Amino acid sequence: MTAARRLSVHAVQACCAVCAVSSVLAEGTTARILAGMAAATALFTLGVGIRYGRRAVAELDGHLTLVAQTGAARAQVEELFAMADMLQAADDHEDAGAVLMASAERLLPEFDGALYVFNNSRDRLDLARSWSRKDGFAPPATLFPGSCWALKRGKPHVNDRLGGSLCCQHAIGGASTIEVPMMARGQVFGLLVIASEAEDASARLLDVTRVVRALADSMSLALSNIALREKLRTQSLRDPLTGLYNRRYMEDALERYINLAQRTGTPISVLMIDLDNFKRLNDDHGHAKGDAVLCDVAGQLVETLRPSDVIARYGGEELLVIMPKCSLDHAAAKAELLRQRIEALSAAHGTPVSASFGIATVPETATGAGDVVAMADSALYAAKQSGKNRVVTAPRRARSDDKAMPLLTAAGR
Repeated sequence: MTAARRLSVHAVQACCAVCAVSSVLAEGTTARILAGMAAATALFTLGVGIRYGRRAVAELDGHLTLVAQTGAARAQVEELFAMADMLQAADDHEDAGAVLMASAERLLPEFDGALYVFNNSRDRLDLARSWSRKDGFAPPATLFPGSCWALKRGKPHVNDRLGGSLCCQHAIGGASTIEVPMMARGQVFGLLVIASEAEDASARLLDVTRVVRALADSMSLALSNIALREKLRTQSLRDPLTGLYNRRYMEDALERYINLAQRTGTPISVLMIDLDNFKRLNDDHGHAKGDAVLCDVAGQLVETLRPSDVIARYGGEELLVIMPKCSLDHAAAKAELLRQRIEALSAAHGTPVSASFGIATVPETATGAGDVVAMADSALYAAKQSGKNRVVTAPRRARSDDKAMPLLTAAGR
């Protein structure tokens, strides 16, 4: 109420009071007129009071609503801060998905959700986590970027089948969804899907868009950090050229595998591989050709050997393979197959390609991690001295009932 209106009301109230007092002192017609004026001014004052009282109540309700909204917004901000703090401790997508699910269920309790992340080749998105209070929500296990409008546009997209909006090909059943791409450092790491099956699902999804985008932003940074840590972890374990394990990882794995083999009483073999005349190949054809040959040799090893075998680049053109539960004879047979496959690369590269192999086995030729690599290296040296492009095994350990054994056994060309 403005000051002028307030003064006007006070004047009317004063007039009412004067008329009321005067009607008591006056007599006859004058008294009745004054009483009527007093009543009229009183009714006017009452009407004004009711009007402005209702306005005051409405303003109070508005203030209370703002207070409630402020409190809800503050709770949302606190929840988002707590989520960001928890995501810093997430080691992988499973941890990040669990944090997201817990936060989404508190911030958006009436909505279902799903988290998709890109696979290593980035040709599809795999379902990392989904949550729902009902059994009808069943997001697909994989999504393809070409079928998602949110990923194509790089913006949030609402799929509303009931409203007739443009929907992604992977739209989930009859539910309406909002899909938000999770981007960080200019790269998309995943997709956040929030779904509702209510009749007014589209309007409800639009109301919570701000919260959904905040969840996606927090997850984007977390997925970016996870990807960066995974890349650093891979670089610390893998050779950047061939993709094989590096020598540091090989040395740790060798001791661990040998200890396990000794506890279980199973043999474990080590193959030392060296590409023949590799320096001449680099000198004659350039280092690019040498790198290509080395990568193809690594590919042959990966394709031929078991997933449980550890293949590492020992240094330069030397490779080392750890073969658990593999005897000396089986390792020699596998090495001969590898030798043939490596030699077959000559036609593809237009230059002779071959490799020499040295093999040692615990417990047949060596006692443990301290001598198995040295014995395999000695066998490899013997293969080189014998003419290259061949497989040589280390001498078997002498036993009391064994006859004299040849120092080295060669196979191949």
